[in-house]
Amino acid sequence: MTVSQQNSSLVEPQSVSRLEGIIRCSRYAFGPNRLHYCGPDANQEILSYLEEGRGDPGLLTLMKQFATMYPYLDFISRANKIYDPFDERVVEAYWLGNPLLDKVNKQQFYYHLKDGLRLNKRLNIHSFNQIKEKVGLGAIPHHSFHVLNVWNRTGHHDVPHTLESMDACRVSYGKVSKIDGPNISLKYKPLISINNKLSLGELVTKAITRKLESDFDEVKVGDTISFHWNVPCEVLNEVQVKRLDYYTLLSIKLANKFL
Repeated sequence: MTVSQQNSSLVEPQSVSRLEGIIRCSRYAFGPNRLHYCGPDANQEILSYLEEGRGDPGLLTLMKQFATMYPYLDFISRANKIYDPFDERVVEAYWLGNPLLDKVNKQQFYYHLKDGLRLNKRLNIHSFNQIKEKVGLGAIPHHSFHVLNVWNRTGHHDVPHTLESMDACRVSYGKVSKIDGPNISLKYKPLISINNKLSLGELVTKAITRKLESDFDEVKVGDTISFHWNVPCEVLNEVQVKRLDYYTLLSIKLANKFL
């Protein structure tokens, strides 16, 4: 089946969902991009789009240049017969997790990792064989899976992750305890290692800084917010928190089987 034939069977996008999806996705992508870890060298452009709340074709083009993120979005959308990789449901599935991930075929996910992301060329044979085993054990195309189970960063820095970089790279969340201008204090569970096994630790206080002038005007003490590379992304509801917990813990469980 050709790509055009595949696309003809997919659900047409809704313009509002695409607009919100692109903006929402860029909020999560902004943190590592500002550190030059992944995506195009266009951080100021992405910042400008976020400050203005614009999700036009220019921002779409920039988001498609994230060599790990965009293939995941495209894979999830195709697996669910959704036309647009930036449909909000797809964006949420990748960054936070939702039922779209449960509809992914294991064999298709394996070929996505092998042929789409070329992990068999970027990892050594032993590491890639472990990835293959993890897919058979129930791995899903959630951001936390890639962070906690691939081990090597696959953006611009092809080096092994550390515990600290994995904790920063996974999408975390915390309950806001204090707001002081651009500074937000929150309680969150850090990624820790005990006896060479990963887990989430006890609640600790963490300070993050709003990077955007218009960032989170509506946030208040008691809200639960997500953050990525220490950049706040959005306010989460209870369902989103439970899903993010579920898929993160699943990724940790898979990682620990091979530690």
